[in-house]
Amino acid sequence: MNTEAVMKTHALAPRTALAHVLAVDDDPIIREAIGDYLGQYEFRVTAVSDGGAMQAVLSHEVVDLVVLDLTLRAEDGMTLARRLRDESAIPIIMLTGRREEADRVMGLELGADDYLTKPFSPRELLARIRTVLRRRRPEVQQGRPQGIRAYRFDGWELNLNTRRLRNPEGEAVPLSNGEFSLLVVLLGAPNRILSRDQLLDMSRLHGDDVYNRSVNTQVMRLRRKLETDPANPRYICTERGAGYLFGVPVETIY
Repeated sequence: MNTEAVMKTHALAPRTALAHVLAVDDDPIIREAIGDYLGQYEFRVTAVSDGGAMQAVLSHEVVDLVVLDLTLRAEDGMTLARRLRDESAIPIIMLTGRREEADRVMGLELGADDYLTKPFSPRELLARIRTVLRRRRPEVQQGRPQGIRAYRFDGWELNLNTRRLRNPEGEAVPLSNGEFSLLVVLLGAPNRILSRDQLLDMSRLHGDDVYNRSVNTQVMRLRRKLETDPANPRYICTERGAGYLFGVPVETIY
C-alpha cells in the first residue's frame, strides 16, 4: 500500500521539538481538522486513514500519542487498539460515533487512555491530549530517561516509546524486557564504563526484570543481536575487571 497517499503531516517547528500525535481516521475532513487545529498549538500531527498506514508510521517515527477512530471501514479500531497496546505503551485516545456505554468500556479496558464521542470539539480533543500527556509524563520519563524518545547509533535505532529496536536495514529486532532495559542504560552513557552493579541498579529503574537474570547473560544476548562478531564486540565492550562500555557514538532524539 502506498502510505504517502493517506498521510499528511502538520508542523510549525522542527520535528524533534514537537510532541508527535498520530491521528487515524478514514474521514479526510476529520483528519484535516485535527491536523490543522493541533498544529496551531505546537503539536506535530501525522494523519492517516487506516491501520496499515498507522503501522507504517509507528515503524519509522517516534509517536507520543495516537488518536484512533473506532469505526474505520477497513479494520476494526478495537483490533488496532489491542495490537497497539500489546506492542507499546503509547497513549491512546479513541474516537467513535457510537454512544453505547459498552463500547466506551471496552475501549478503556483494551488500554485506551481516554475516549471522545463524535461529533467532538477540537478544543476538547486538545484538552484531553494535553491531560493524557501530562498524566503519563512521570511514567514515560521513567522508561525514557529525561524525556528522551529514541537513541540512534551506527544506523540502528531504539525507540523508547514503542520499545522497538531496528537494525540499519530497517528490520525489527525483538528484545526481551531485560535486554531492552539494559540497552537503554548503555545507550544513555556511551563511552562510559559501567560496573555490573551500576547496570543492575540503573536497569531496575525501568521496572523490568534485568535483576532476575545475570547482567553477563543479558549482555551476551544483546551482543548476539547487535554484533556482527559477538566474540569481538564493537558496540558492547568488556572492560576487564571494571564492567562494560558502549563503544560507538550515540545520537539522542528528544
